[in-house]
Amino acid sequence: MKNRQVMDHNKKSTALTLIGVTSMILLTVTKVVPSSNIAGYSVLVGIAFFFITESVAKTQDSESGLRLNTIVEDIKKPGVLAWMLLPSVSGIVTLIVGNMIFSGGFVAHVMGRTGSILSFDKTILLIGQVIIAAFGEEIAYRGFFFGKTLKLFPIWVCAVVSSAVFAAGHIAAGNTGIVVYDIAAVFIDSLIFSVIYHKSGNCVISTLSHILGNSISIVAVFVFFYR
Repeated sequence: MKNRQVMDHNKKSTALTLIGVTSMILLTVTKVVPSSNIAGYSVLVGIAFFFITESVAKTQDSESGLRLNTIVEDIKKPGVLAWMLLPSVSGIVTLIVGNMIFSGGFVAHVMGRTGSILSFDKTILLIGQVIIAAFGEEIAYRGFFFGKTLKLFPIWVCAVVSSAVFAAGHIAAGNTGIVVYDIAAVFIDSLIFSVIYHKSGNCVISTLSHILGNSISIVAVFVFFYR
């Protein structure tokens, strides 16, 4: 009887995972319509389905993809800390190379892409926005999209597809070369966050890496690249 209940929970969780992932993809695809502004809701959908699937599957706290009480232990897992620092390095490299190739156009593009959601002129508000945005994206794309599909598909498929959708959600109008470069950088960072999540099993850890990487990049932009 207990095994049957577990199977029923798993079937419901699988169905909900597929529905949630499909919804996130369809919302992101609306980016092809310039006047559309609903792609951002894919993050909210991912967050909602993360908690719904964990509830339906009766996921134990120790097995949840979102754990606040095991942060220290998860960071200490083999290779996790090194991978956590990698997005900070990749962010600086992306800015340097982008500035060299596009003569400042890349930084202007990124500022334009994020200016609608980040208050660069208000430090306290900016810090809060960076934290909330990173936490939401990690729950949606690593905890749910990547983490839940791992039970259904090979890890490389989950990492590539979730990262492709995540990157597509960051597309903004601009010079084709700059846009491609920007999205490629976001895609690579997303792959790194997926590795961090896979190694730690906790999207709080990938969130910390995400926040650190974004924060260092923002500081670098204003100190070295933005005039």
